[in-house]
Amino acid sequence: MLQRLSISNYAIIDELEIDFSGKLNVITGETGAGKSIIMGALGLILGERADTAALVKKEKKCVVEGFFQAGQKKAVAAFLKANELDNEDQLVLRREISTNGKSRAFINDTPVNLSQLQQLSALLVDLHQQFDTLELGESGFQREVIDALAGQAALLDEYQQAFRKWQVVKKEAEELKLQKQLFDKEADYNRFQFTELEEAGFKENELEDTDAELKLLNNAEGIKAALNKTFFELRESESPMVQQLKIMINQLNPYAGYHPDLPTLLQRLQSAQIELQDMAGEVDRISDHVIYDPEKVERLNERLSLGYKLQKKHGVNTTAELLSIQAGLQDKLQAVLNIDQSIAQKEKEKQQLYDSASMLAQKISANRKKQVKPFEDKVNKLLHQVGMPNARIKTMINPVELMETGADNVEFLFDANVPAGDQAKGQFQPLRKVASGGELSRLMLCIKSLVAQSVDLPTMIFDEIDTGISGEAARQVGIIMKELAARRQVICITHQPQIAGKADAHFFVFKEIVKDQVKTNIRLLSTEERITSIARMLSGEKPTAAAMENAREMLMN
Repeated sequence: MLQRLSISNYAIIDELEIDFSGKLNVITGETGAGKSIIMGALGLILGERADTAALVKKEKKCVVEGFFQAGQKKAVAAFLKANELDNEDQLVLRREISTNGKSRAFINDTPVNLSQLQQLSALLVDLHQQFDTLELGESGFQREVIDALAGQAALLDEYQQAFRKWQVVKKEAEELKLQKQLFDKEADYNRFQFTELEEAGFKENELEDTDAELKLLNNAEGIKAALNKTFFELRESESPMVQQLKIMINQLNPYAGYHPDLPTLLQRLQSAQIELQDMAGEVDRISDHVIYDPEKVERLNERLSLGYKLQKKHGVNTTAELLSIQAGLQDKLQAVLNIDQSIAQKEKEKQQLYDSASMLAQKISANRKKQVKPFEDKVNKLLHQVGMPNARIKTMINPVELMETGADNVEFLFDANVPAGDQAKGQFQPLRKVASGGELSRLMLCIKSLVAQSVDLPTMIFDEIDTGISGEAARQVGIIMKELAARRQVICITHQPQIAGKADAHFFVFKEIVKDQVKTNIRLLSTEERITSIARMLSGEKPTAAAMENAREMLMN
């Protein structure tokens, strides 16, 4: 509940503090006294946009603070944990408007953004203003009312999870089908390209190796001639190098013992002779294998030509790149074969999820339909209580395709003038089209009072919801608000003495002159002050003795 509201430098409010009761709080005052200013300040801590025009004293910042007791509300604790905010016994929501017009928001002294402030305040306060009755005509709100009465929040959450999974898989199935269409369009061309590469049958590095082999074959005659000449000089000429080295060794060998460097030199000459002999054998072997083969040259040229043609076609330069393209095409062709199976599997999964969501939606629909008659009976009874004896509400639940909130369209129909005892002859039409502002206000109060019995609604604030009513109807509205306040905090701004008389705490808003400036202030009225205030609401500025007596009776009852 809202324990205290503190306002500093907001419009014509200098400093103001209100300590609210935990039950029914009523705020009254003359038109223009500043009740709407207080509501505007309250709106700031509930996350509404800041208006810099509210800063009258530009040299001083505006501060509005709300002190809340959240009790053991799990939703509040979950929000604080999710947003890494301190979970303390008292929640302090603060809004500041600096002298330059910039706005900042805080929860327990931790800076937060406006969205976070709005989310938390929605868990703490249900603010109903005159224009909020338009919400009553919206199908979404009407469905939420029936669901709240059915107490199926957990079932709705389970359904929404199933619905979202179905939507995800449905989208995946559609994407697979689109992919299949693209595959089908490209399949023939991909198959032709793959077949072409597959028939070419290139192996790893084949084109590079073929190019090197062709260069060897095209130079075979020159290479062979050079090798033969080398072999001839080494082994078969009139004075072969190997033989000359042997002669040199024989000439130096007798003198090896006479000079210390000769043994080393002889050893090197012997090594050179052995190496040249080995080299001559290697040259001879290589020469035997170098053979010019014109048929092979032609065959390799054709192979290389095919390879270069395919490289150019695919915009690559190596055999490895060609083989990579071939593998990619094979994957695409395989994907064409696999996608039908994937689509079938995805369709099966989609159907299972749809069936699961549909079953939950049917349970939700059944629960909604069970609430229709009790809801209509209770609302119609309350409408009679608040001065609309001929008004009737009717609830239509029509099946629709699965959507985020189930498989129903919920519509409230209304007729303000149903013939007595003959509801069948009522001219029921959608609520948004036929109900007046005053009718909507009273209807909203009736509905919220019903919902409050099923749902733990937060602090409820009504800003002049009683517009357009008086007398007995106003008294009945006061009774309903009193009943609401038995289980939760209610704050009501009103002009009706019948409602003011039901208050547990009665606050009076007034204007006063402070240092030649008009200021708005508020005070909690004592019992005698309440009697006088209510009497003025009944008969004017100078209440009669009868009005005073009437006011006293209202208060005592």
